[in-house]
Order: sequence, then structure tokens, then C-alpha cells
Amino acid sequence: MMYLTTEQERMLSGEEGEAVRKGMELIVALGEIYGAERLIPIKSAQVSGVSYKTIGDAGLEFIEDYARIMKKEGRKVRVKTTMNPAGMDLEKWRLMGVDEDFAEKQLRIFNAYVSMGIEPSLTCTPYYFVNVPSFGEHIAWAESSAVSYANSVIGARTNREGGPSALASAITGLTAEYGLHLDENRRADVIIEVDFKPDPYLYAAMGNHLGSLLSKIGKKVPYFRGIKPSEDEMKALGAAMAATGSIALYHVENITPKWEDAVTDKLETIHIDKREIREHIKGMDRDCEPELIAIGCPHASERELKRIAELVKGRRKREDRELWVSVSRAVAERNPEAVRIIEEFGGLVLRDTCMVVAPIEKRFGNTAVNSGKAAYYLPKESFCRQCVRFRPLEELVMMAVAP
Repeated sequence: MMYLTTEQERMLSGEEGEAVRKGMELIVALGEIYGAERLIPIKSAQVSGVSYKTIGDAGLEFIEDYARIMKKEGRKVRVKTTMNPAGMDLEKWRLMGVDEDFAEKQLRIFNAYVSMGIEPSLTCTPYYFVNVPSFGEHIAWAESSAVSYANSVIGARTNREGGPSALASAITGLTAEYGLHLDENRRADVIIEVDFKPDPYLYAAMGNHLGSLLSKIGKKVPYFRGIKPSEDEMKALGAAMAATGSIALYHVENITPKWEDAVTDKLETIHIDKREIREHIKGMDRDCEPELIAIGCPHASERELKRIAELVKGRRKREDRELWVSVSRAVAERNPEAVRIIEEFGGLVLRDTCMVVAPIEKRFGNTAVNSGKAAYYLPKESFCRQCVRFRPLEELVMMAVAP
């Protein structure tokens, strides 16, 4: 049985109310399933299950019921908590083609979360200015790409939480100490030797390929040699591996925190060459004319947003194609000039949402992306039912430019 402090026993018994009791029950159950010895405090949480498209009426009911309990008990979340993207831009949803019924239910989800004290961040990249953990901090995040970035690039510690467990941690301020919270589970179990110098586009494709490959052979923590990725490239690599293989942590030699401690045993080495990645791209890049060019999965960084603005400045958009650039509110607010240039071009700079969790299938059938994560989810029947073009950023933008 897991050890609980006296205060934690009180929380579990319901002495601090129904909301805390329910949260503790879930966290304790997960801890016992995974063999945790104790609960530990967290510094922050990132809650998923925000888009109405992904959670539906059942999820809406669950969240509103929880919000009512917390309001009745006068409780808010105990730690800094941010939320994942919604199914629409809260202001531009009509421009996206979202119907009023969807919008009404989406706003109910958003308002319920805000009433719990969760910050209205609506981004999969909370580490851009909004919710920035420090090295070694224990957190409880549910967004897969953010989990990868926090563990790998920042060196914080989180398991890949589900939406309910991340919410439970936000309400209690606790998580069970298992998985990637422990040193022994953060060591590499396979070496990836990259035999070429990838460009940003190939990092996304390599992540898409490797996530699936590592999942098949039962490997969870890769250690990369031969690459020197930027932060944007690490974001793209990690997001794609998280989508296709549930990879929540990776190491890059001479780059990521504590990389020198990641390899403690002789490990299997997998060599990756450019030909292999180019061959994989053939299965990601379908032959279809894009109706929507969608960039920002995960949400675009300041550098990416400015680069898109540079590419479209002084140009005119094709009338038969849409350009959507998804960013966090924080990034948009810090870069008003880039936003202005893109929207003068005719594109939409969308806050709060992205092409994966928005109901794009109601308007579009063919979408072009540069994201390995989006290229994995968009074709799926349960998500967006899209024919996907997978191309580099510059080429994507040029697809939207009028001749």
C-alpha cells in the first residue's frame, strides 16, 4: 500500500470536501496501479480534454459537474494550472466556419474550467511564457507534446497524464511518484544514431517515423547522437514521437539537460539515414490539392510566426486556399506586427485552437501541414478525415500565395 501523510489521509477521507476527495481517489488509484510508494507535490498542471470535438457531451457534463462541486465548496485549483487548445478560436470561430451549437458547448467547457481557477491559456505550448517549469520540478501535464518538451528540453518531470488525472492533480496539488518522476525511469533504453543532418522538416518526419518504430520494439526513452536541433526542431521531433509512439522523454547528446547521465548501460543502437526518412515521407505526403494550409501543431513559436510573416509580406493569398497559423495568445500578443502582416495577406492567425482539435472536416477534405503530429492525426477517421500533404514550412506558405 502507498504511504499517505496525515493531511493526505484527511483529503482522501473527504474532510476537505468532495472535489478534493474525488481527485485524491483517482491519484491514489493510479499510484497503486503503478507501484508508487508515496504522493509528491507538484508545481503546475496542464489540463487536456478542452476541445468539445474531442470530449463531446459526456466530457462536457463531467467537467460542468466537477465545476459545480468546486463552486459549491468554494474551491479552486491549488497550483498554477493551464489548459489545452479548444476546438475553436474563441473570437474568430465564425471565420473558421464553426457552427453555433459547437461554439455554445465549447464556451461552456471553457467557462467551467475557468471557474475552477484554471488559466485561460488554451495552448499546447504553455512553456512559451505562460506556464514555464524549472529543471527538476515535478509537474502533472496531460498534453503529449508539452510533456515531451517539459521532460526533454526543460528537464522538468511529468508522466503523460490523462485529462482527468491532470485535473485531479491540479485540485489536490499532488501526483503519485512513479514513472518519469523517478531517476531510474529517465535513463535511455535505446540509442538513435542519425547519419545525416536533418533540416526542420525532416525532424518532424523523423519523429513521426521513430515513434512508431520504437513503439513496435518496446522502447520508450531514446538517446540521439549526430544531431544538433534547435528548440523548434526539438518541439517538432518530440511532438511527432509522442503522437505515433507515446514517447514522453528523449535525450540529445550535448544538447538536452543531464544527457551525460542518460546512458548507463550498453544499449542497442539504431541507425537512421536520410533515405529511410525520405521513404517514410512518401506515406505521409498524399497527392491531393490542399484546401487548407495549417501551421502550428504544436502552436507556432515567435520565430516560426515571424518567419511566416516574412514569407507572405507584400504578397496576395490565393482565393481558393485558406492559411491558418495557430499560436498561443501569449505569442500573438507579443508579436502584433507579424500577426498584422499575416492577416493583411489574408491568412487567419488563430489563438486558442489548432487544426487537429477543430472541426475542420466540416469544411475541408485536403489539408497541408509541416507537422509530424498533425500528419499522424489528421487522416484518422476519428479525428479529421483529411487527405494530408506533408511539406516544409516555406513550401506550405508558398502554396497559399497567389501566382
